[in-house]
Amino acid sequence: MHDWAEVHRLFHREQLSKSAIGKRLGMTRHTVARLLARAEPPRYRRAPKSSILDPFREEIVEMLHIDPEVPATVILERLQRRGFPGRITIVKEAVAELRPRFLVARQRTTYLPGEIGHPDWWEPRLQIPVGKGATRWAYGLVATLPHSAAHATVFAHSKTLGDVRPAFLGCFTRLGGVPEAVVVDNDPSIVASGKGRTAKVHDEIAALFGALEVKLIVLEPGRPESKGQVERTNGYLETSFLPLRTFTSLQDLQEQHDTWAREVAWRRHHRRVGARVEEAWAVEKGFLRPMPELLPDTDTRLEVRVSKDSFVRVGSADYSVPPGLAGRRVQVRPSPRQVLVSLDGTELARHARSFVPADVVIDARHARALRLAREARANLRRGDVALPEIDLSRYDTLAGAYPDVSPAFANGSTGLLEAGFGAGAPR
Repeated sequence: MHDWAEVHRLFHREQLSKSAIGKRLGMTRHTVARLLARAEPPRYRRAPKSSILDPFREEIVEMLHIDPEVPATVILERLQRRGFPGRITIVKEAVAELRPRFLVARQRTTYLPGEIGHPDWWEPRLQIPVGKGATRWAYGLVATLPHSAAHATVFAHSKTLGDVRPAFLGCFTRLGGVPEAVVVDNDPSIVASGKGRTAKVHDEIAALFGALEVKLIVLEPGRPESKGQVERTNGYLETSFLPLRTFTSLQDLQEQHDTWAREVAWRRHHRRVGARVEEAWAVEKGFLRPMPELLPDTDTRLEVRVSKDSFVRVGSADYSVPPGLAGRRVQVRPSPRQVLVSLDGTELARHARSFVPADVVIDARHARALRLAREARANLRRGDVALPEIDLSRYDTLAGAYPDVSPAFANGSTGLLEAGFGAGAPR
């Protein structure tokens, strides 16, 4: 190595000839030429030893070509079937050496404006007051547009089919339109059966996205990186929106978030986007499909039997209906804000939605009618029924035979006796 360095110094720095260098260093001209031809200094390399894995290396390469992420334990199992006598350690070392050739570099996917949307449920671990001293958990459906990094969130007290449909509609409305496709997880509020390519979504979800003319893509299980934008947005909400905030109701939570998104989140400079979020969204909005003028109906339809005391139960709360319907099946349309009860198309009751556990929601008119009905039933059981006094003289007048019935008797009964009718009268 020292000879190589000295030969290169004399030749390049002092510009001596090969013969002069050979005479000074005591080496032949051919040796000088050989050292000058080497771009790197000569190094000692030990001759590689043969390994018991060498006969199986091509099979390892073939398995990695089929699946670059196949575990070394699976490769060992296959090799042992073919007579490999070694253990897992040597296989792990070989796989660690060979695997990088087959792994595709994980790069952040880029999308065209309006090409795709990423929605997902966010669980902020918040207990929100719902009235009467009770609290309920809050959840948010977060929808993002990966091209511009714009997002919208709609909050609910649960993650059911009845919650996700109005939440989808609310997010798309806030984003100013719908993308060409939407990528979702195998969430039970969306998927009725199956997973990934074999997933079958709920009919109500299919109807909603059909009305919006959006392609719905259900991810294969275990592929969260396919919607990384919404995962990063959820983390951003955790660290930038929630701290130092308190909320008095779900509506307060919604209003605070919408204000923060408009004034903070959308105005921030996004490094990947290379601009403010609102600037990129202004461009992407032109590629979104406009929302239909008549928005799809997202209310849930239920059929509920009226209880004996004239209530219907929705969730964990009871809502009053007019008395006299006990045992009848009525139609109920609960939405995030109200509960509508009807019978054969006729509206019976309309209440504000309550999320208080075991709450009882009563319309004052229903309460009054129910109280009167109970009082009437109690009177019937006691036999205390107030009936108006009947004027029997009307029948005398109708008979016409005895017009001179004495008016002294209010009901005319004694007048009929004096006229010869009644007990002891001649026949």
